Amino acid sequence: MPELPEAERARLTLEEILGRRIAAVDDTDTYVCRPHPPGEISAALVGHRFLSAHRRGKFLWLAGDGPTLGLHLGMAGRIWIDRLAAEPRWDRFTVHFDDGSFFTLRDKRRLGRAVLNPDFDHVGPDAADVTRTEFRRRIGAGNAPVKARLLDQGAIAGVGNLLADQSLWQAGIAPTRRTGSLTETELDHLRRELRAAIRAAIAHGGVHTASFIPARRSGHLCPRCHSDLSRDRIGGRTTWWCPVCQPEPPTVD
Repeated sequence: MPELPEAERARLTLEEILGRRIAAVDDTDTYVCRPHPPGEISAALVGHRFLSAHRRGKFLWLAGDGPTLGLHLGMAGRIWIDRLAAEPRWDRFTVHFDDGSFFTLRDKRRLGRAVLNPDFDHVGPDAADVTRTEFRRRIGAGNAPVKARLLDQGAIAGVGNLLADQSLWQAGIAPTRRTGSLTETELDHLRRELRAAIRAAIAHGGVHTASFIPARRSGHLCPRCHSDLSRDRIGGRTTWWCPVCQPEPPTVD
């Protein structure tokens, strides 16, 4: 599933088409383009240019001299430029430019989105940019499992299941730890490791390239200490961690 690093790589890809005049838009997929009827996005964008590509968490948007176009990759979507599809039925939304080039949202599972003038008020600060003070306040508040809080896009934006497991493993923090039990030192350490995991994933091609991710399956061991891993469902998502490297703190009577 695309997470912040995959969305950032898509944003960088979209920078390649900035400045080109829009000639046509295929917005006929009524599910991906909801609530817009076919032709509405096209009528709004044709003749305009995208001048900047932005991202907050997993949400993308293109701004220019016309309406803003919001994009989301869903669970399996990718942005392709000037690349014809082997399966055209998976091309959910396409923008053509007057120089003959195009970009398309290719999404086998049809869970991506294309929408005009998106509203991201419900989304927290970007996980790659959130300040130390904001991270402490947003992640350290309450008494939820820290894994569940990291997945809350209203707390911070962009962290998905794999990135959360990788970051908590790097930080040595159990995903079951209650947010209220984390010290400021632990929260600062988690923020640093989260940012490091994001940078590495962007550089190497996505969260799936991270060191802990291949071990998230039955029969595999911790890449660091070679202990058996624990598995549970936290925040509605399957979660893996090393009980040796990520111990729960001792219970105080």
